[in-house]
Amino acid sequence: MPEWRGGGHCWPRPPDNERARVVLVSRSSAYGLQAAQSAATQWAAGAVPYVELLGLVIIADAPGRLPRPLRDLAQVVGGGVPRAWQLPWVEAWRLGEPPEQTESPRAVRRLIKDLHLLINTTDVDADGVGKRKEH
Repeated sequence: MPEWRGGGHCWPRPPDNERARVVLVSRSSAYGLQAAQSAATQWAAGAVPYVELLGLVIIADAPGRLPRPLRDLAQVVGGGVPRAWQLPWVEAWRLGEPPEQTESPRAVRRLIKDLHLLINTTDVDADGVGKRKEH
């Protein structure tokens, strides 16, 4: 989402009495998933009460299927956040090419659609949009 800003590995600090909508983004490596798990734990413990966590995007760190231990860890981490999306490896992104929505994999298009619905909806219930996990 070009209009969104990266958090620089930190939680945002919105103005008083405001909430920040946050999407965690992680690579599917052990390091990336453990970092996402740490952030999700902070959120779940109430350490960032001003954050509305929309979900977690896990981006493949290499082409092909994830090894079983990483698949299991991704499932555990994804289960601790409101929604999780898994995106495949896209070689063009590695080369710094801007993503084209029309040419992106289905999981990417679904993520964009879900996020647009989430940010344009003021009341999303627990079983609402984006609950489906993309694999």
